[in-house]
Amino acid sequence: MARIELLPFDVTHAATVAGWPATSGEVAMWCGRHDFPLPPRAIAEWQAGDDVRAHMLLRGEELLAYGELWFDDEEDEAELARIIVSPAARAQGIGQELVCRLTALATDAGYEDVFMRVHPHNEPALRCYRRAAFLPVDPDLATAWNAAQPVDYVWLHHSTARTKTR
Repeated sequence: MARIELLPFDVTHAATVAGWPATSGEVAMWCGRHDFPLPPRAIAEWQAGDDVRAHMLLRGEELLAYGELWFDDEEDEAELARIIVSPAARAQGIGQELVCRLTALATDAGYEDVFMRVHPHNEPALRCYRRAAFLPVDPDLATAWNAAQPVDYVWLHHSTARTKTR
């Protein structure tokens, strides 16, 4: 069996990734958008930010998963974002592998604090991220961070990093 590789995202795969959510609800839980189907140009546009690094997991030629790292140098933290696994590769540990590899990239780049936010109804994702050593942030911090959000996300912090106190 081919080895699984983490590579920088190639926008030629944008249409494939955009097709993974099967409903508008899945799109909203994944990336907070409400258009369905998600246009591939949206994924291509996400790559434009200087603080965004998109990655993909591949097994041979098979695209397994997509995820982003958002770097905030001012706060000295990174956020994992827009994590999605191909429907054909779900429930196989691929999401956890992607999250662990992205977290390692962030910590290797010098970011001790690694966060992610998850739609509160995305139970499979929450289970996956907890298995990848992410734990809920302090409730007061989550409340503050959710004040400007469209939904009360579950905010998670990588448990091997120091506790965020801001």
